[in-house]
Amino acid sequence: QFFVLCHGFLQLSQLLVSGYLKSSISTIERRYGLSSQTSGLLASFNEVGNTLLIVFISYFGSRVHRPRFIGCGAILVSLAGFLMSLPHFITGPYEYDQSVASMFSNTTDLCQPRVPGSQGNLSDASCTPHAARENHEVLLVMFIAQALLGIGGVPIQPFGISYIDDFASERNSPLYLGILFSVTVIGPGVGFMLGSAMLRFYVDIDKVTRDEVQLTNKDPRWVGAWWLGFLVAASLVALSAVPYFFFPREMPKEVGEVLRNFPLVLLRNLRHPVYLLVVLAQVNLSAMVAGLATFMGKFLERQFSLTASLANMIIGAVNIPGAMVGIVVGGAILKKFQMSLRQCSAMCVLGMFLCLLLAFPLLFLGCPTQKVAGVTYSESSESGHHALECNLHCNCPEKAFNPICGSDAIEYISPCSAGCRVVNISADDNSVLNYTNCSCISKNGLAGFAKPGTCGTGCSHLFLPFVVLSCLAGILASTSHTPSFMLILRSIQPEDKSFAVGIQFMLLRVLAWMPGPVLYGSAIDTTCILWEKKCDRKAACRYYDNDLFRQR
Repeated sequence: QFFVLCHGFLQLSQLLVSGYLKSSISTIERRYGLSSQTSGLLASFNEVGNTLLIVFISYFGSRVHRPRFIGCGAILVSLAGFLMSLPHFITGPYEYDQSVASMFSNTTDLCQPRVPGSQGNLSDASCTPHAARENHEVLLVMFIAQALLGIGGVPIQPFGISYIDDFASERNSPLYLGILFSVTVIGPGVGFMLGSAMLRFYVDIDKVTRDEVQLTNKDPRWVGAWWLGFLVAASLVALSAVPYFFFPREMPKEVGEVLRNFPLVLLRNLRHPVYLLVVLAQVNLSAMVAGLATFMGKFLERQFSLTASLANMIIGAVNIPGAMVGIVVGGAILKKFQMSLRQCSAMCVLGMFLCLLLAFPLLFLGCPTQKVAGVTYSESSESGHHALECNLHCNCPEKAFNPICGSDAIEYISPCSAGCRVVNISADDNSVLNYTNCSCISKNGLAGFAKPGTCGTGCSHLFLPFVVLSCLAGILASTSHTPSFMLILRSIQPEDKSFAVGIQFMLLRVLAWMPGPVLYGSAIDTTCILWEKKCDRKAACRYYDNDLFRQR
């Protein structure tokens, strides 16, 4: 029982590392200028190390000191967690465009018509070879950390489960495994909650003082302390690794001649139509879950103008517990009605069908991207072409990004692009109150003013229906989880059971968990309408076409 407790704690903290990465992915994109395709690849890269080893490890399970192996794996996972936060410590402070001269620069993104051609405004000077190299180093470190995370995670689940199953009584084994299984579902939820807590702090909380930060966490340029959660999670994993070095080995019965009939068993299972169909169905569902888990937070942030912290809170407190409820309910129905295989498959089909019905309206629950001058909206059609010339005299830098919301309810990429010449600062905390004398914003013939930050999508009234529907759809889809496992376990020969489950997980990894986030990220990238440029390459996306983002 102490082993089950330790193993639950270890699995929880291991999933905390990978769940936390998904919760901070939109923040890491913004901080290091990554496209969603790259960040999707990063998020699923731990599966690579995992897949390469999982088959061998499941094979040699009975020949090694399992607890000690689990302990070593946990130490690798902990190391990977600390590595994930390393980029924060090897790169300089986060720089963003601002209107007020600050510790980063004495440049400004206000409209400064006085001296044409002089370097008063933001320049492209930030593109040094050093900056480009630093970015490659960051990506390299993170990909290595993800690969290590996958490799370290390999012995944890198979060895822990077989160890418990070997030494627990027949009667208690399902209970212990059930406890561990529920932990694997809770883990990512806790990861998102941790993300929600950490992203409220400013990224450079250890490098700059509170007064020097001119951003609030509602600002589109805000980057939260993504690295803090990795330190927390990695420390927990390190802590939970300790007891494993003190459990006994207790050699179980030998399993003979496993490797010789490996190809034979593989073919026998893959030729089995029920097994193959159910696994393919699970592959499709898992690919969707993998993609959604990675980018759902980013989707909520963009569609409903939420902070990253709030988006993670919703996923961790509503969507993931909803999926848990679905799994439990599915298992309960199965047990109560003692279902046959045919009834199991009917239940799966019904669950998925109802899920589709509820999810269909989600296509329409959202709003188009807000009007952004020069990006999604040009005034030239309405009032002559004064919009094009109103900021020509400002010498605006092309890549400035400091969104403001004009009094005409149109968003501008920077104060300069709205032709604003004056910024008013709050005396208390150095934050920007508003921008005035803006030549592009005209209200009733007077020069308008603007507030810092985005105008938002004006979609908040659809947020609640979206959350409710997506949660219900998730509950219905996950009721098919247990019956689909039963279909697999009961339709194949008993002696192939553990092997069939191993193959099933390998197919899920290769066909769903690895490509899922990458495909989703690529699809999201195709809906971008304004890219941040870093050293002439596309970096992170500034604005998406929200309708396309939602539909795709």
